[in-house]
Amino acid sequence: MLRLAAENPTWGHRRIHGELVGLGYQVAASTVWNILGRAGVDPASRRSGPTWKQFLTAQAHSMLSCDFFTVDTVLFKRIYVLFFVQIATRQVHVAGVTAHPTGAWVAQQARNLLMDLDQHTAGLRFLLGDRDSKFTAAFDAAFTAEGIDVIRTPPQAPRANSFAERWVGTVRRECTDRMLIAGETHLASVLREYRARYNGHRPHRSLHQRPPNPSADVMRAATARVRRRPILGGLINEYSQAA
Repeated sequence: MLRLAAENPTWGHRRIHGELVGLGYQVAASTVWNILGRAGVDPASRRSGPTWKQFLTAQAHSMLSCDFFTVDTVLFKRIYVLFFVQIATRQVHVAGVTAHPTGAWVAQQARNLLMDLDQHTAGLRFLLGDRDSKFTAAFDAAFTAEGIDVIRTPPQAPRANSFAERWVGTVRRECTDRMLIAGETHLASVLREYRARYNGHRPHRSLHQRPPNPSADVMRAATARVRRRPILGGLINEYSQAA
């Protein structure tokens, strides 16, 4: 059974059972299932195609990910942040902040993003997002008009949009959870400065400790004196080399 499964990865337990019957072995289909399961052999649907992680890895260069996260102000007002992540480069785009994220507002932020990306949308094929009702048909239409298919993640499955979820955790740990936010304008300013550091300086293990969009200071060989520059009033320190 194991040899048949190894040499024919598209066969399920029913097909293997049929082959065994054809070879003269009288064995129940449930027995084949149990033996393959104990040996750690996945069902044919898993063995014949890529896993979700493998799909994301293979298509990373052509994928965008989007989501919302919320920030509560000192006056207990909740603000919503819409952002996009280019999966291959990990570059983040903060599309907008608002206390009232209507469908029309979200669709307009999508159009603004596509205008900012301009020719860089040519290589994009997929947008990955959840089933939030704020992602309306108008939002989808903005991307499909550019040849980008919208993929919805399963309900209550945040790991399916893991790149966006990881950035939410990062920005909260390093920035918003450590500051008192006064309002929308203040939050937009804070995220603008943090995004510039994140894209231009912060190292990423998946990018061999390079930032998504490295500056000249980051790329320079380690021959000059290191200097420290406070970011967001000293909340974050950024290290670079003096010219």
